Amino acid sequence: MATTTSPLSGQASGVPDTDLSQASIEGIHQAMLAGKLTARALVELCLARIDAYDDRGPTLHAISLVNRGARARADSLDALFRRRGLTGPLHGIPVVVKDNIDVAGMRTSAGSGALTAFLPTRDAEVVARLHAAGAVILARSNMAEFALSSTETVSSSMPGRTYNPYALNRTPGGSSGGSAAAVAAGYAPVALGTDTGSSIRGPAAWTSLVGLRPSFGLVSRQGVFPLYRDRDTVGPLTRTVRDAALMLEVMAGPDPDDPSTAETGRYSVKGAVEGLHAGALAGVRVGVLRSLAAPRDTDPDVLVLFELALIDLRRAGAVIVDSVTIPGMHEGPLACERFQRDVDAYFGDLGAYAPFASFADLLARGRLDGPMKARLAALERGAVPEEDGACRAAHARLGRLRTSFEARMAERDLDVLVNPTWRHPPPLVADAAERTGNASHFLAVPLGLPAITVPMGFARGSLPAGLHFVGAPWSDAALLGYAYAYEQATLHRRPPASTPALVPGGSSAGAPGWGAGSGS
Repeated sequence: MATTTSPLSGQASGVPDTDLSQASIEGIHQAMLAGKLTARALVELCLARIDAYDDRGPTLHAISLVNRGARARADSLDALFRRRGLTGPLHGIPVVVKDNIDVAGMRTSAGSGALTAFLPTRDAEVVARLHAAGAVILARSNMAEFALSSTETVSSSMPGRTYNPYALNRTPGGSSGGSAAAVAAGYAPVALGTDTGSSIRGPAAWTSLVGLRPSFGLVSRQGVFPLYRDRDTVGPLTRTVRDAALMLEVMAGPDPDDPSTAETGRYSVKGAVEGLHAGALAGVRVGVLRSLAAPRDTDPDVLVLFELALIDLRRAGAVIVDSVTIPGMHEGPLACERFQRDVDAYFGDLGAYAPFASFADLLARGRLDGPMKARLAALERGAVPEEDGACRAAHARLGRLRTSFEARMAERDLDVLVNPTWRHPPPLVADAAERTGNASHFLAVPLGLPAITVPMGFARGSLPAGLHFVGAPWSDAALLGYAYAYEQATLHRRPPASTPALVPGGSSAGAPGWGAGSGS
């Protein structure tokens, strides 16, 4: 159960909840500069919404732990603001952090009951960067246990699963579903997630958010519980592309503790926010990955939304190249199983503070239920050396895919590729574990490319869908520009009805009945 706080009692300095629960970072800072809002008042509002909606009302179960130091942090920022104004690009902005990213003094459970007693003594590098930019770490979000599901967010570190605020009988996706549900429901303006297969972009698409997977190596993974280190990335979930760009500017940069970031200094994203403009798609050549939106395996409503998105891209000035095939895109496997080795390395970096000595120690002593223990044991058995023949074959396939991608982008003179993020709307909870249709992992994940999902509209009138952009290597700033232009041309996003504005005292204003919600 989430740790909760007392409800808001009129501390919002006269700014109504409806102006804040879905506000952008820029809008929040404008209110602060106008003297209408303080960091403390904003934190109180966010905590009140968690209290009102997470363990009661719609009972989203998005939050696993609230930061008891959030109020004190906000107070210190308000004191600094009175002396010298905004302290950084994220001054006073509450951030929800996925429960596999270390925050000093707050547990890192990776969604598992085996790790609920683990308290990191050091912030992950990305969290340290958020702090330096003035952010307030508000809470931890629920996640799929060990990030092993892309379709549902169910952990053993807290009771219950996370539900989709747009339809309470449906999943928000996994494994960053808690972060997605929290931002969609107005618990915080932004959140951090991790993406190894689709775990930022998938939940973002199903909760009408922007979800960014940065280029591999652009953002440090130090202090992040691993799933597959050669593919793990940290990225933002936001309500606008501009906020995603702002977050990336803060998060990106080299880190001596993460060798994957060694080249990052050559590909700065500083200026990404300033470079956003509504005409960014003019003349841009957009390749359509038609194999990821084939009628035979794509929901008809999602297919209609995708066709409309292509029309909108063309109206925004893009040149649509329909369609594009990438040889090798559907071949596999493209990697070797290495979860065991990566967990061993994570525990090793923690030294004496590690909750377990190794993956084997976790498997032997950790509080794991039968199915999860069996799944981890299977991963342990499946681990093979990199020099194994199957591993060498996988690496060879990956090399061929990289070559074919680069060749096809050059042959067709393409700037970006598009496809639906998921081929179907968010499924019912009862069906989530069995559903496939993930269309966002084929290129960006194995090749380390930047990718972003942006709201594409609503299937059945109320079930969110996302448009997925995949860029060339290190083209993060340009990719954000394309996504921004599409977002501004369409403005598809609307907040969920299940978490309406609060009235003084913390109750909801005009809240619908708490049932299955629309889209049932």
